[in-house]
Amino acid sequence: MKVMQAAVVGCGAIHTLHIEAIQSNPACQLRAIVETDPTKGMVLAERYGCRYYADYREMLCDAQIDVVHVCTPHFAHKEIILAALAAGKHVFTEKPVALNPGEVKEIKARLRTGTVQLGVCYQNRLNPSSQKIKELLESNAYGKVLSIKAVLTWSRSYDYYAQSPWRGSFATEGGSLLINQAIHTLDLMQWFAGGVESVKGVVESSFLSNATQAEDTSMANMQLANGARGIFYATNCHTTDSPLFLEIHCEEGLLQLHHNNLWFIAGEEKNLLACDEIPREVQKCYWGSSHQQAINNFYHSLQTPDNHNYVDIYQAETSLRMVEAIYQSSITRNWIDII
Repeated sequence: MKVMQAAVVGCGAIHTLHIEAIQSNPACQLRAIVETDPTKGMVLAERYGCRYYADYREMLCDAQIDVVHVCTPHFAHKEIILAALAAGKHVFTEKPVALNPGEVKEIKARLRTGTVQLGVCYQNRLNPSSQKIKELLESNAYGKVLSIKAVLTWSRSYDYYAQSPWRGSFATEGGSLLINQAIHTLDLMQWFAGGVESVKGVVESSFLSNATQAEDTSMANMQLANGARGIFYATNCHTTDSPLFLEIHCEEGLLQLHHNNLWFIAGEEKNLLACDEIPREVQKCYWGSSHQQAINNFYHSLQTPDNHNYVDIYQAETSLRMVEAIYQSSITRNWIDII
């Protein structure tokens, strides 16, 4: 089996999870990093024992590199992905795959003309609780799903946006709360339900109106593909990062994810089904614990073409369409179909 050579583009906080996953996987090897800050880049390259590039275009000329990991700010995703695919490299990118569905269309067109693969990091699908929920719903273990409710209350400060001015802008982030913090929650809701048909929602800027050009709070209702209702609320205006609260109402009881524990509740009976334990070394608990598994799955799929065990652009596109639909609905006050 060939050991695949990897390059990581962008050395912000999230890149360390990609480096650790690559270095611990015998199927791949870190060959290069790309970082626009030369001082930082050279220090990290020495630490990781790999090559350093200041420009990703120069890195793409290296014929030995098989896979490019995109860990940059959102606005750079499309450009880097298109260039890497054109250079014949496989790509594994952090979410979102692009700023909006229009950019996704461009990437899909490029993918159709080549033989390379593109994976998107929706690692929370691989959390033990998510896997258990998916298994139970697909087996109809507790009867028909009636509704799925998700509440995400996190904290972001003025400094969070000031330190990285690309955040909170439609031009460079694609929005704010919805496309950055809440997109994993939107993805889980539609994934559990087998898709989403339509959305009606609103966005608002309140406590963070001086920090971001886009929303800091959003709520939405959804008609999910399995016939259930979706109820969604998210904000960055809380004073701490509370774990996601997710509740799925089934005919026979409630599946409830609370403080990273998944419970089944029926009347007075409450049973623990799964637990998402976050390793201490993970810098931010809300990243979850499944980055390494998501990356390993992608490399395994590259080595075994019949095994498509990763989130591709077609799956990743749905959550972006949900984000766009909430923005449109907030303006028109109408239901928006997801097509």
